[in-house]
Amino acid sequence: MTLLNQKTKQRNILPLFTVATFALNILILLLLIFHSSMLRQISGKQPESLVQLADGRTVTVNSQEYLERHPETIRRFVGETLTLMFTWSQKQPPETVWQIGSELLSNAFQQKFISDITQIIPLKNTSIVNTESVFVLRRISQPEEIAPGKWKVQVIAHYLIFTTADQNGQLVPFNKQILIQTTEGSGISLPDSPVPLNIAVSRLGEAKLEISNVCDIKDKKCI
Repeated sequence: MTLLNQKTKQRNILPLFTVATFALNILILLLLIFHSSMLRQISGKQPESLVQLADGRTVTVNSQEYLERHPETIRRFVGETLTLMFTWSQKQPPETVWQIGSELLSNAFQQKFISDITQIIPLKNTSIVNTESVFVLRRISQPEEIAPGKWKVQVIAHYLIFTTADQNGQLVPFNKQILIQTTEGSGISLPDSPVPLNIAVSRLGEAKLEISNVCDIKDKKCI
């Protein structure tokens, strides 16, 4: 009888052991799936970097691909660059502004920019040196990516031209499409004796962006 009872107990324990082993394997499998999903999420996150600003403050930023830019970075670059290029005075003539600010334009676009601007400035029998201009920005659209590292924005603005003969000023609309692209290099270096304009251009160059073209806002073939 004792031997029979032992055999009966062994038969009763074996199914329980099998079920327990199966349940344990299922639990381990679920844990492996959970850990795998966690690892995928962690690997998908971009690592953060600690960046020290010029004023000594530190900020934590996410790393980005070189060809990526935040939309606000692009909009700010366009707005500040255009304001710089279209604001001048007798103490800071346009030739000086354009010469220093040309580093914010692509090499292929620099000469075209000067040619286009001198054609649209409404001056009659007046030297451009004796003019003053103030750029007034009204709206910049959200950037539209047209290729990796290249964007297009629409700018609604105007600038006021003052001359010795016209102290009231003349309002000139500036409704354009602006093409922007990333640029390589170590940035815009400062000369030995920089003026405020050099410093402003150098700081704008830290975005590693440049304007590659300016077209009429209705130009559907602007590239």
